[in-house]
Amino acid sequence: MEQKGRKVAVVGMGGAFPTCNSLDDFADKLFGNQSLIRTWDKATAHGKNIRSTVSGYISEAEMHLEPVYSPLAVDYPEVYVDLLNRIPDINLSTADIGSIWAMLGALDAIKMAGWTTEETQSEATGVVVGSGGGGHEIQRNAWHNFFVLGKKTRIAGSHTVDRSMVYRDAANVSCLIKNKGVCESIGSACATGLGNIGYAYRLIKYGLQDRAVAGGVEGTSLETFIGFDAMQILSRGFEPAKSSRPFDKDRNGFVCSFGAGIVCLEEYELAKARGANILAVVDSYFNNSDGDGDMFYPSFAGQKRLWKGLLSGIEKRPDVVKVHGTSTPIGDAIELLSVVDVLGEKDFHISAPKSQFGHMLGAAGAVEFIAAVLMLQKQQVLPCLNSDNLNEELENFQQKEQWEGSKLPLAAYRHLLPQQSFAKEINSITCLNYGFGGTNSAILISKE
Repeated sequence: MEQKGRKVAVVGMGGAFPTCNSLDDFADKLFGNQSLIRTWDKATAHGKNIRSTVSGYISEAEMHLEPVYSPLAVDYPEVYVDLLNRIPDINLSTADIGSIWAMLGALDAIKMAGWTTEETQSEATGVVVGSGGGGHEIQRNAWHNFFVLGKKTRIAGSHTVDRSMVYRDAANVSCLIKNKGVCESIGSACATGLGNIGYAYRLIKYGLQDRAVAGGVEGTSLETFIGFDAMQILSRGFEPAKSSRPFDKDRNGFVCSFGAGIVCLEEYELAKARGANILAVVDSYFNNSDGDGDMFYPSFAGQKRLWKGLLSGIEKRPDVVKVHGTSTPIGDAIELLSVVDVLGEKDFHISAPKSQFGHMLGAAGAVEFIAAVLMLQKQQVLPCLNSDNLNEELENFQQKEQWEGSKLPLAAYRHLLPQQSFAKEINSITCLNYGFGGTNSAILISKE
């Protein structure tokens, strides 16, 4: 149960962001209304075998990493070299690319938090970091060499397991910072990033930890990309900067992107007592399942119940709603209509960061949480880029007899969806993320 009086503060942030060399660079580009999406050469190299060719991807060189390829297996990055010497070689030996991003993000977040070595390595400090999927490049090599080429298992090297296991991101961060508290990884599809932060919040709120390094990761992977491309749910037919278009009537799928978002959470009074720079306060977290048995279709009722749980016992209402906003035809419409069903049609705005950097899957909720904290800091609302034209007709599901939501078209809510960033007094923000299997997560943060 919650311990009365315990609050949770956000005291540090870091990560890996497409085309950006730092958190400050990321912020400058976001509030400058820039897109971080570009044509991906690894996708175009496969010609018509891949339908979508745009991504918010991150290359090794951009993160100052150099792959060392195995002399025994073709195109297999046996280990990565950190050209800036930020991570010890022993930690690099057990990490895939996403885990390296997680470690780099953790180092930046801890530095911003100002935690001492004693605090970081305490039994009261936990690590909760997850990913939607990963280790694919590692596994691809191992299985191809064994099953297709008939080579011995040792060709895969001795780190296939630790570089591709489900909780590799949390494990690598924990081994790097040497914390003695919790080390866990929560996997909940595209709600993973926010879910890990939410779980870390509960660990602190319930008195099980005093601090936590938390977030989500999705390492650049062509395997991930082609999986979604095969489902025919990726954006196509637009230039890169125009390809992610939440709520626009011409949206035809999401942009598959990659990145990492890591934050440091701390019990509020402890943070305040040591003079920490408190970036935001977490007021509430809630997650649920749709319960309708559908793996993919979004649930209006499930999202309304999510809001009910989030705001239970909370008097404040958000000035900004950071939506999931993937650019999928049904998903965007259901989400917008569920938001206005709960909050009405005024006194708040909607921000869709995926319009600027695409859908980072397991990292999405964490990177977008960081974007929300940046909005609080800068007192600016990030835009819904490319939401040029909203549907002026009712959605098909709105015309069904059992529909219980708004009977107005999406165009009626044009005023809630800014197409450029703008200044506004922001005291609180709600972050929303959903995932396959009907899983939903929501968090409410506010200024200190």
